[in-house]
Amino acid sequence: MTLLLEGRRAIVTGAGSGIGRETAKVCAREGARVGVLDVDRTAAERTAAEIGDAALPLVADLTDETQVEAAVAQAASAWGGVDCVIGCAGVQLAGQDDRADRLSLDVWRRTLDINLTGMFLVSKHGIRELLRNGGGTVVLVCSPTGQFGCAPGYDAYSASKAGVYGLVRVMAADYGEENIRVNGVVPGYTRTPMTEWVTPQEHDALLETIPLRRAGQPEEVAEVIAFLASDRTPYTTGAVWSADGGITAI
Repeated sequence: MTLLLEGRRAIVTGAGSGIGRETAKVCAREGARVGVLDVDRTAAERTAAEIGDAALPLVADLTDETQVEAAVAQAASAWGGVDCVIGCAGVQLAGQDDRADRLSLDVWRRTLDINLTGMFLVSKHGIRELLRNGGGTVVLVCSPTGQFGCAPGYDAYSASKAGVYGLVRVMAADYGEENIRVNGVVPGYTRTPMTEWVTPQEHDALLETIPLRRAGQPEEVAEVIAFLASDRTPYTTGAVWSADGGITAI
């Protein structure tokens, strides 16, 4: 059976840990060369070492356009182009994010800069490579909090993810005629470094809201991302697929 991403050239942001790390590994397993992009050089190099020769460690602060452009150019130069752009990087500033009347402007700006502007910048420069290549795919990680008011007190995070949700849909409309498909994936409560702040009591309460009654694993989300990045979904664009144990179904 042909591998999902045989011969593809992918860039994965946030690939030093969590969903991004597992996505980079799944993409490589499915035949892609993978640009392992992270702000943390050590984390990027660690993931790349786990993957092997198919991986290229890339370092960039996603809020800095010059760094993002350089990282994308590095991958394109190494491989002669890019076929897939996958945005997994994000932050959830537990203990700092809050409802609007108590939310500091610094926390608001930092959250949106990374979660939304970072997605925009990697899409901007990644899509430029896709256009040169005659098409390709973009997959961005969204969140239930961007669709529903299910995270009271996380106003910056929720707003940033609502922006990603809108970005997926409008870019799908922008680039469909140029053979570029853009989709999103919505993880639910997934056990990654981003959710380490959840207490045992909060963990148990969250499980009660999930039809499958368990937390997701990052590799389960990564499988959906790789599928959407592949040619197995040729008529799918502007969609946001849930990999959330059913939490958005109820």
